[in-house]
Amino acid sequence: MKIQTFAGVLLLFCSIAWTAENAGHEIIVYKDPNCGCCSDWATYLRDNNFTVTEVNVDDISLYKSKYNVPANASSCHTAVIQAYVIEGHVPVEDILRLLQEKTDITGLSVPGMPLGSPGMEMGDRSQAYDVLAINKDGSTSIYNSYEEK
Repeated sequence: MKIQTFAGVLLLFCSIAWTAENAGHEIIVYKDPNCGCCSDWATYLRDNNFTVTEVNVDDISLYKSKYNVPANASSCHTAVIQAYVIEGHVPVEDILRLLQEKTDITGLSVPGMPLGSPGMEMGDRSQAYDVLAINKDGSTSIYNSYEEK
């Protein structure tokens, strides 16, 4: 019985610590008001304890330009968190890693709209995709990769 109590307390502590660590990350998502996958990504962020402000815009390209998103890194929505731009359907794990490491880059991108990325789920179907680091000079490099499932 003592082991079960200890395990329960440990699980509760870990859960509280994870929630506290990830709570309060405020992110602004600039998106087309008619884009369902952008709203799905925002919901995914909320489900992972982010505070999300969705801003519907008529011309998303203005925000891509404002935040220096290169054409090869472009996707359907542009978000800003702390000093970073998050372009497209970037997984939470990569955003949290970026915020923890405080990497000296402009931000992260998942170019296009790859099937199976957060907000682009279609059952169990998915495709391989890369999360790109957008470097200060406008170049990109692979930050993380996801395999086809």
